[in-house]
Amino acid sequence: MRDLNFDKTRMQNRNKLNKPRVPLAQRLPLKKGGRVLGVLVMLAVVGFVGAELYTRLFRVSLLKVERIEVTNLQRLQQEEVLAMSGVNPGEDMFGLNLRQIGAQLEKNPWIKTVRVKRYFPHTLAIEVTEREPVAIVNLGYLYYLDRDGELFKPLAAGDRLDYPILTGLGEDDAGKDPKRYSEALKSAIEIIALLRAGTAFTLEDVSEIHFEPGFGVTLITAQGGVPVRLGNERFAEKLTRLARIYKELQAQMPALSYIDLDYIDRIIVKKG
Repeated sequence: MRDLNFDKTRMQNRNKLNKPRVPLAQRLPLKKGGRVLGVLVMLAVVGFVGAELYTRLFRVSLLKVERIEVTNLQRLQQEEVLAMSGVNPGEDMFGLNLRQIGAQLEKNPWIKTVRVKRYFPHTLAIEVTEREPVAIVNLGYLYYLDRDGELFKPLAAGDRLDYPILTGLGEDDAGKDPKRYSEALKSAIEIIALLRAGTAFTLEDVSEIHFEPGFGVTLITAQGGVPVRLGNERFAEKLTRLARIYKELQAQMPALSYIDLDYIDRIIVKKG
């Protein structure tokens, strides 16, 4: 009897011998392609590491802050701005957080806006726009008012006082009657602009701008402390009428009780 297992094994071996073989010419490119791929991967790794190393060395050795330019200053000193920025010569130009530097500078109440730029290889530029006070508002505490109608800074020792003072507004008016509060500040800014442009009756002739509910605006003259009633509207027209006769009135100012401009076509000058 034939050994079936033996025959089966012989058949399997014969099949293996008869299995088509891949020509050598086809097998070599596969091995060669694997080697090429390995070389490419190695070159890519070396290139990446080299580029990163070059970038780090380049940054460390060349791109340092050597100059900080601060422009457009009016009241602030350059040394103050540099100290507030927190930037020092020798720092990495790439490592500077420009947004953070700008936010830090805007904490100063005098600074309205700030722009920070890098100019490679070594310069940091800081352009500042300062607030311009136009008046001092008495709300129990004294505050500077800018031309945009914003109270931006409480007065401190050494601050200038040569601005007209706004009175009649309370510290709580902004919350209790925001409309009146806002209109009062807008009126003050309009009147200040008109007085600055004036030639006969000017801002230098006014020491105080007073607001009173129902009566509107009253100016207090620097000479003699005479009240000049303007009311709530047509400020330009009323101040123009006053300017026509103000030179004649100046000699009489100590004897005047008030000047009332809150009429359409007349001026009332009260003596006594």
